[in-house]
Amino acid sequence: MNRTIRAITGVVLVLIITFSAINIFQDVGKSVKIDITDQKIYTLSEGTKAILGKLSQPIKVRLYYAETAALKGSDQIRFFNNYYQFVRELLEEYETYAGGMLDFETVDPRPFSEEEAEALRHQLQRFRITDEENFFFGLVLQTQFGVDKTIPFFSPERQNFVEYDISYLIDTAVTRQKRRLGVMSSLPVMGDDVTPYMAQMMRMQGQTPKPAWTIISQLKEKYELTKIATDVEKIENIDMLLVIHPKDLSEKAMFAIDQFVVKGGRTIICVDPHCYADQPTQEQMQMGMISQASDLNPLLRNWGLTVPANTFAGDRSLALDIPTSRAGQIQKHIGLLGLTDEKNSFGTDSVVTSNLNLVRLLFSGAIREVETDSEQTGESITKRPILMTTNRGNEWTISNPYELMSPDFSSLMRKFRDGAEPVVMGYQLTGKLKSAFPEGIYIPAEGEEKTQKITGLLQAEEECVVTVYADVDFISDIVAYRDSFFGMKTLIGDNATLMLNSVDDLTGSSDLISIRSRGNFTRPFIVVDEIEEQAEAETALEVAKINSAIEGFQKELQEIISSATKDQEGMLGSSIIDKRRELELKIHQQQRSLRNVKMGRREKIESLGNKLRAFNMLLAPAVILVIAIVLGIFRTVRKRHYIGHAHD
Repeated sequence: MNRTIRAITGVVLVLIITFSAINIFQDVGKSVKIDITDQKIYTLSEGTKAILGKLSQPIKVRLYYAETAALKGSDQIRFFNNYYQFVRELLEEYETYAGGMLDFETVDPRPFSEEEAEALRHQLQRFRITDEENFFFGLVLQTQFGVDKTIPFFSPERQNFVEYDISYLIDTAVTRQKRRLGVMSSLPVMGDDVTPYMAQMMRMQGQTPKPAWTIISQLKEKYELTKIATDVEKIENIDMLLVIHPKDLSEKAMFAIDQFVVKGGRTIICVDPHCYADQPTQEQMQMGMISQASDLNPLLRNWGLTVPANTFAGDRSLALDIPTSRAGQIQKHIGLLGLTDEKNSFGTDSVVTSNLNLVRLLFSGAIREVETDSEQTGESITKRPILMTTNRGNEWTISNPYELMSPDFSSLMRKFRDGAEPVVMGYQLTGKLKSAFPEGIYIPAEGEEKTQKITGLLQAEEECVVTVYADVDFISDIVAYRDSFFGMKTLIGDNATLMLNSVDDLTGSSDLISIRSRGNFTRPFIVVDEIEEQAEAETALEVAKINSAIEGFQKELQEIISSATKDQEGMLGSSIIDKRRELELKIHQQQRSLRNVKMGRREKIESLGNKLRAFNMLLAPAVILVIAIVLGIFRTVRKRHYIGHAHD
């Protein structure tokens, strides 16, 4: 066999070995993966594995993705290809861990095919690309007992919750009954409860039925929701209670909440010293009724907490940027806080905040601890912080609600003073709580002018669980969601996750909690943020001096221009013009100094970017060079060893 034939044979054998190895590792290597991401976002959580391990019946999962149609769509449609790959690989992990109880397949629904008809029959969302092509990206889950569950559309903005969405479908497909959640609120969070006919009549009259808050719609998918009136006398036939913005509640309603809690009903309470979502009507403003505050202090004080009026939590390091009226400019908003895990804003021992990344609060109140009669007698009430500022946080106050109708954010930031300990905005209480109404209450007797006394349980016989948040806006559509691609509501941060975790925690569903808080694909630039904060602190005094000088020169220039009429300017000749030019030159010089300061701040950040870019570019060549050097040394040593043995 000549050298040419041997070379061709060697190449063919190498190709056969390579393709065989690829096929083998594609099958065998599925369970051998290394997830090097910070929050292990490509690894199934223990909660998902527990749910898959409990499967007692086979389920079929079909992922519908119009892969062929996506190739013909716009850049926005083609963007979904990468997300589809992630979802498909995640579902393959589900199939691996399900132990043969989960059958997974992908479907490309082509126009006029049976697969497209099935996608439409399961009400998956479709979006037209051409006259014939439709875009689908959804999931259908079916059990052998005829239960069908769907995810109508996978939104990329929700990719950090995709494992929870899939696991929830599996979990609820094999369980039977929804838990009952009661919702009490002075806001129209449940939307207008009207029939389709009444909704049509309202539209014909130019009225639009108010939709439910998006968080309520999400809760409806998992729980049986019941609206609780704000003048209710007794709360019953529900498993959990969610109280949102209890504004001006009657004593009767507070007594009903009190008794629900001490009888073991698990409760979430959201109060707010200034609820932005509670916008007063024009009529209320004319009458001076602009209060947007709510509290349940008569109950909370008895349980060891209080939320003072007109008092808010603040923290410079957590304050978020907002655009100003001037185009392209932003400024810090001390009332809009972005809580992050990096800033230690979440309770370390609470599953509710496990692995949350960002929670935004708007004009959140501050929750203070107070001693109760139960604690004085030695009875234990556990108060676990859930949300808090950093050690530099502090409370800030207003004298009246009018100050926040059109707030001066720069003024609020200047008045704020750093503190020395965290301010808490969320607590969870556990313990055998006592009633806030040990003597009962008096209510009007039915059909009579007299009153009647009603009493209730004085102290809980079992452990009570109450979660309290000093903000309502964090679950509103204004703060927690935004309109996005295809006109859908998508999440901003983890606000909705926090509320869903809180409700799930009351149900004891620890598996689902460990799944939902999986971590975000968008990670904050911590080092860049620290550089910006340091640079801002170093240049703050210089910037303030320059701005003050510019304002002084502008004021002086304005006084000269406004005091000199045309006649005077003509009489004084060039003196006024020279003075004006001098001031304009000084303003220009100061503005240039300001630009230089800001440029220096920006150069520090760009310097970091250049270092990271250079590191990334040189890393691969450096690794290859090291490997080449090691191999060269190894070959030299082997060669010398071989020559030495040959001489021997």
